Amino acid sequence: MQKRAYLSLGSNVGDRQKNLSEAIRSLESVGTVLAVSSFYETEPVEFTAQEWFLNCAVALETDKTPSDLLHFILQIEQSMGRQRLQDKGPRNIDIDILLYGDSVVELEDLTIPHPAMHERRFVLEPLVEIAADAQHPIRRKTAKQLLDALPAGQIVLKSGGRKA
Repeated sequence: MQKRAYLSLGSNVGDRQKNLSEAIRSLESVGTVLAVSSFYETEPVEFTAQEWFLNCAVALETDKTPSDLLHFILQIEQSMGRQRLQDKGPRNIDIDILLYGDSVVELEDLTIPHPAMHERRFVLEPLVEIAADAQHPIRRKTAKQLLDALPAGQIVLKSGGRKA
Protein backbone atom coordinates (compact mmCIF):
# COMPACT_ATOMS: atom_id res chain seq x y z
CA MET A 1 0.00 0.00 0.00
CA GLN A 2 1.30 3.44 -0.94
CA LYS A 3 1.98 5.93 1.84
CA ARG A 4 2.96 9.57 1.65
CA ALA A 5 6.11 10.41 3.54
CA TYR A 6 7.57 13.85 4.09
CA LEU A 7 11.33 14.15 4.29
CA SER A 8 13.72 16.91 5.27
CA LEU A 9 17.01 17.14 3.37
CA GLY A 10 20.02 19.23 4.31
CA SER A 11 23.61 19.80 3.25
CA ASN A 12 26.38 22.13 4.42
CA VAL A 13 29.52 20.52 2.93
CA GLY A 14 30.66 20.70 -0.68
CA ASP A 15 28.26 21.68 -3.47
CA ARG A 16 25.15 21.81 -1.33
CA GLN A 17 22.69 22.28 -4.19
CA LYS A 18 24.21 19.38 -6.13
CA ASN A 19 24.09 17.20 -3.00
CA LEU A 20 20.39 17.89 -2.46
CA SER A 21 19.58 17.34 -6.13
CA GLU A 22 21.45 14.03 -6.18
CA ALA A 23 19.65 12.83 -3.05
CA ILE A 24 16.27 13.80 -4.53
CA ARG A 25 17.05 11.86 -7.72
CA SER A 26 18.09 8.86 -5.61
CA LEU A 27 14.75 8.91 -3.79
CA GLU A 28 13.02 8.15 -7.12
CA SER A 29 14.17 4.54 -6.79
CA VAL A 30 12.21 4.06 -3.56
CA GLY A 31 9.02 5.84 -4.55
CA THR A 32 7.52 8.72 -6.48
CA VAL A 33 8.72 12.20 -5.61
CA LEU A 34 5.47 14.18 -5.59
CA ALA A 35 6.83 17.59 -4.58
CA VAL A 36 10.07 19.32 -3.72
CA SER A 37 10.17 22.64 -1.90
CA SER A 38 12.43 25.50 -2.80
CA PHE A 39 15.89 25.36 -1.31
CA TYR A 40 16.43 27.41 1.87
CA GLU A 41 19.62 28.87 3.36
CA THR A 42 19.49 28.07 7.07
CA GLU A 43 21.69 28.84 10.00
CA PRO A 44 22.91 25.80 11.93
CA VAL A 45 21.21 25.03 15.24
CA GLU A 46 22.55 23.19 18.29
CA PHE A 47 26.13 22.89 16.94
CA THR A 48 26.48 26.39 15.48
CA ALA A 49 30.23 26.51 14.70
CA GLN A 50 29.78 25.25 11.14
CA GLU A 51 28.75 26.45 7.70
CA TRP A 52 25.12 27.31 6.93
CA PHE A 53 22.91 24.59 5.47
CA LEU A 54 20.86 24.36 2.34
CA ASN A 55 17.59 22.60 3.20
CA CYS A 56 14.45 21.45 1.42
CA ALA A 57 11.43 19.22 1.98
CA VAL A 58 10.27 16.37 -0.22
CA ALA A 59 6.90 14.64 -0.48
CA LEU A 60 7.45 10.99 -1.39
CA GLU A 61 4.86 8.35 -2.17
CA THR A 62 6.25 4.92 -1.35
CA ASP A 63 5.21 1.36 -0.67
CA LYS A 64 8.19 0.87 1.66
CA THR A 65 7.65 0.40 5.38
CA PRO A 66 9.11 3.12 7.60
CA SER A 67 12.03 0.84 8.53
CA ASP A 68 12.69 -0.05 4.88
CA LEU A 69 12.52 3.63 3.94
CA LEU A 70 15.03 4.49 6.66
CA HIS A 71 17.32 1.70 5.45
CA PHE A 72 17.18 3.08 1.92
CA ILE A 73 17.81 6.66 3.11
CA LEU A 74 20.87 5.52 5.05
CA GLN A 75 22.11 3.79 1.88
CA ILE A 76 21.69 7.04 -0.08
CA GLU A 77 23.64 8.96 2.59
CA GLN A 78 26.39 6.34 2.61
CA SER A 79 26.63 6.19 -1.20
CA MET A 80 27.02 9.98 -1.22
CA GLY A 81 29.91 9.74 1.26
CA ARG A 82 28.17 10.88 4.44
CA GLN A 83 30.44 10.49 7.44
CA ARG A 84 29.02 10.70 10.94
CA LEU A 85 32.02 12.22 12.70
CA GLN A 86 30.20 14.58 15.05
CA ASP A 87 26.61 14.63 16.27
CA LYS A 88 24.79 17.52 14.54
CA GLY A 89 28.09 18.36 12.82
CA PRO A 90 28.86 19.22 9.19
CA ARG A 91 27.52 16.84 6.56
CA ASN A 92 27.26 16.67 2.82
CA ILE A 93 23.79 15.11 3.05
CA ASP A 94 21.26 14.53 5.79
CA ILE A 95 17.84 13.01 5.12
CA ASP A 96 15.24 12.75 7.89
CA ILE A 97 11.79 11.19 7.79
CA LEU A 98 9.43 13.81 9.21
CA LEU A 99 6.05 12.17 8.67
CA TYR A 100 4.88 8.85 7.26
CA GLY A 101 1.17 9.02 6.55
CA ASP A 102 -0.54 9.31 9.92
CA SER A 103 1.76 6.70 11.47
CA VAL A 104 3.44 6.97 14.83
CA VAL A 105 6.61 4.86 14.92
CA GLU A 106 8.84 4.37 17.96
CA LEU A 107 11.72 2.01 17.28
CA GLU A 108 15.26 1.99 18.61
CA ASP A 109 16.61 3.59 15.41
CA LEU A 110 13.55 5.46 14.14
CA THR A 111 10.95 7.83 15.58
CA ILE A 112 8.12 9.19 13.43
CA PRO A 113 6.98 11.89 13.52
CA HIS A 114 10.49 13.30 13.77
CA PRO A 115 10.83 14.20 17.46
CA ALA A 116 12.17 17.73 16.87
CA MET A 117 10.35 18.77 13.70
CA HIS A 118 7.90 21.01 15.60
CA GLU A 119 10.85 23.04 16.97
CA ARG A 120 12.75 23.56 13.71
CA ARG A 121 12.00 26.43 11.39
CA PHE A 122 14.46 24.99 8.84
CA VAL A 123 12.21 21.90 8.65
CA LEU A 124 8.81 23.58 8.83
CA GLU A 125 9.29 26.44 6.33
CA PRO A 126 10.08 24.09 3.42
CA LEU A 127 7.44 21.59 4.57
CA VAL A 128 4.74 24.26 4.69
CA GLU A 129 5.64 25.29 1.14
CA ILE A 130 4.69 21.83 -0.19
CA ALA A 131 2.26 20.54 2.47
CA ALA A 132 0.89 23.24 4.75
CA ASP A 133 -1.96 20.95 5.82
CA ALA A 134 0.22 17.92 6.62
CA GLN A 135 -0.96 16.76 10.04
CA HIS A 136 1.36 15.95 12.95
CA PRO A 137 -0.32 12.78 14.29
CA ILE A 138 0.65 13.37 17.92
CA ARG A 139 0.39 17.14 18.27
CA ARG A 140 -2.76 17.22 16.10
CA LYS A 141 -1.60 20.39 14.34
CA THR A 142 -0.83 21.09 10.72
CA ALA A 143 2.67 21.96 9.56
CA LYS A 144 1.46 25.56 9.10
CA GLN A 145 0.12 25.70 12.66
CA LEU A 146 3.40 24.33 14.01
CA LEU A 147 5.37 26.91 12.02
CA ASP A 148 3.12 29.76 13.17
CA ALA A 149 3.65 28.70 16.80
CA LEU A 150 7.46 28.95 16.64
CA PRO A 151 9.13 31.80 18.49
CA ALA A 152 11.25 34.25 16.53
CA GLY A 153 14.73 33.11 15.64
CA GLN A 154 16.37 30.51 13.40
CA ILE A 155 17.18 32.33 10.18
CA VAL A 156 15.65 30.57 7.16
CA LEU A 157 15.91 32.32 3.78
CA LYS A 158 14.54 31.07 0.48
CA SER A 159 17.54 30.48 -1.76
CA GLY A 160 17.94 31.92 -5.25
CA GLY A 161 19.16 28.50 -6.43
CA ARG A 162 16.74 26.04 -7.93
CA LYS A 163 16.06 22.48 -7.00
CA ALA A 164 16.50 19.34 -9.08
